[in-house]
Amino acid sequence: MFKKILIANRGEIACRVIKTARKMGLATVAVYSEADPDALHVEMADESVLIGPAPSAESYLVIENILKAVRETGADAVHPGYGFLSENKDFPTTLEKEGVAFIGPKPHAMMAMGDKIESKKLALKAGVSTVPGHTEAVRDPEDAVKIANDIGYPVMLKASAGGGGKGMRVAWNDEECRDGLERSTNEAKSSFGDDRVFVEKFIEEPHHIEIQVIADSHGNTVYLGERECSIQRRHQKVIEEAPSPFLDEKTRKAMGEQAVSLAAAVDYVSAGTVEFIVDKDKNFYFLEMNTRLQVEHPVTEYITGLDLVELMIRVAAGEKLPLSQKDVKLNGWAIESRVYAEDPFRNFLPSTGRLVKYLPPEESETVRVDTGVYEGGEISIYYDPMIAKLITYGKDRNEAIANMSQALDAYYIRGVSHNMAFLAALCAHPRFIGGNLTTNFIADEYPDGFHAQDLPVDDPKILIAVSAAVHRSYQERASMISGQVPGHERQVAADWMVVLRDENHPVRIAPTDTGYELTINGKDCEVYTSWQLGEPLFQAEIDGVDVCIQVERSGISYRLTHGGSQADILVLQPRMSELNDLMPFKEPPDTSKLLLSPMPGLLVSIAVSSGDEVKAGEELAVVEAMKMENVLRAEKDAVIAGIKAAAGDSLMVDQIILEFE
Repeated sequence: MFKKILIANRGEIACRVIKTARKMGLATVAVYSEADPDALHVEMADESVLIGPAPSAESYLVIENILKAVRETGADAVHPGYGFLSENKDFPTTLEKEGVAFIGPKPHAMMAMGDKIESKKLALKAGVSTVPGHTEAVRDPEDAVKIANDIGYPVMLKASAGGGGKGMRVAWNDEECRDGLERSTNEAKSSFGDDRVFVEKFIEEPHHIEIQVIADSHGNTVYLGERECSIQRRHQKVIEEAPSPFLDEKTRKAMGEQAVSLAAAVDYVSAGTVEFIVDKDKNFYFLEMNTRLQVEHPVTEYITGLDLVELMIRVAAGEKLPLSQKDVKLNGWAIESRVYAEDPFRNFLPSTGRLVKYLPPEESETVRVDTGVYEGGEISIYYDPMIAKLITYGKDRNEAIANMSQALDAYYIRGVSHNMAFLAALCAHPRFIGGNLTTNFIADEYPDGFHAQDLPVDDPKILIAVSAAVHRSYQERASMISGQVPGHERQVAADWMVVLRDENHPVRIAPTDTGYELTINGKDCEVYTSWQLGEPLFQAEIDGVDVCIQVERSGISYRLTHGGSQADILVLQPRMSELNDLMPFKEPPDTSKLLLSPMPGLLVSIAVSSGDEVKAGEELAVVEAMKMENVLRAEKDAVIAGIKAAAGDSLMVDQIILEFE
């Protein structure tokens, strides 16, 4: 067995590997860029080594820099995590020459299966069902258009070395094909250093289902069930679960056996994932094989009881798998939500900055949080904006979903925007609860983006009761301030008016030994809680229902968050509420004649000049953030009045890029 493992990665996956290595009694080495000296994975590891500047192309993607860290620390094995160098065949080759073990597949398998074009050719030879398409990289936009017309629209433009949704575009016509090729090529080159893109048929209304395999160097390969990964946005997985609510045992077995056959065809060793597209009739087609640990591996660990990182380490050390196919049992249900620093109400634009408050839900047998951040840490512009993976378990799917909803309520993040509201809305969506999933789910259910009105509506009684209880606590504290004039001490009133969504609700409240008794709109309500002033989570039982509400003061109002929805609530004296109804509404400033940067990022290009006439839908500028290119287009016909930024500028959110006449 190894003595010291270097993790050639950062963030939550580096922390995840360190946890297992520590459990196995192995020393660990973290590597970090100039942007990550205070990162959680650096703090957790036994040793750490600086490997270069903040951009990943100058640090985490530089093999020689990683190699220097290996030599400096004497590590005898390297775990690549996912992303970065995890699927670069030159990395294990270089390590092998140094006599250092790579905790992953052999270079020949990575080369054969890590390249989407070559893996598809190999799958065809192995008799595996594949998606119709062109197996060669396209040469230029016209070549892509010709291939797309031969296959038939819609088509998928996909980076050969891609992953994580980067370098992927769906095209429905020639114009989208040309534009998609440019975006896919740029993202592929930026993210993977390989700009090859190929074209294949885009199957409409499919399920994205993947099979987890693990293989040792003694000829043993098993599959560990499947993961349903159909809830995606821009080809980036949002929610994953295991098992799939769509598959039956017959299809699961057939897919698993094909995945094992494909792995065996390239003498695969270590953990790997074979991804399939499955149509409505349960016909399945090979997409690609990811020759690494997947982001969503925890759901498989929950339902199998296996530690995939530990198995990878043991296999890399030459040990045999401790189980055969008949030993693999799937128990219960697990769901993973990817918590991102992004604003779902602004078209999921990435958010960067400091985590002013960070309080993840308490981990238990049914709740797991894989993260690489901490309170006070920064979400950098240089890397993927994932904050954490939240995983919940249940004896069945309904219980796993319920546990996820509760865990999301208890996840408290302030300082950056996050997608918790969107995740909560997905978990509460009737179609999701019913298991009617396809990769078009988000596009179908939120065709115009995600908006506040898409959030599930809370029972008003819960929000009214909590805001009244919180206000009562603040009033009680104020009444105890010393120095009050005798005979004129501040009294805590019992009657209040709660203003929720512009509606007034009369409330009478009185404290009890276990919480509060209230009368809301003439109806009695009981709140059992031990909440104290200053606590961000109001955990209580309200009329027999357990709730967890996020609470903070916002000016003179209380901001309550529950089930993904957020409400600013006023608690006023009855006379004050009458006056509040007379207050005028301040109109927001008019920004209709400005193109504002929707996110912090790099202004890659500006496609127009002052005086140009543009039509609705025309490209105006491209802003890159988190390795993704975002095209900003004209919302209506207009004339450009002036350009306020230049290509190459670093933009702040809402910074003016150009003006319209």
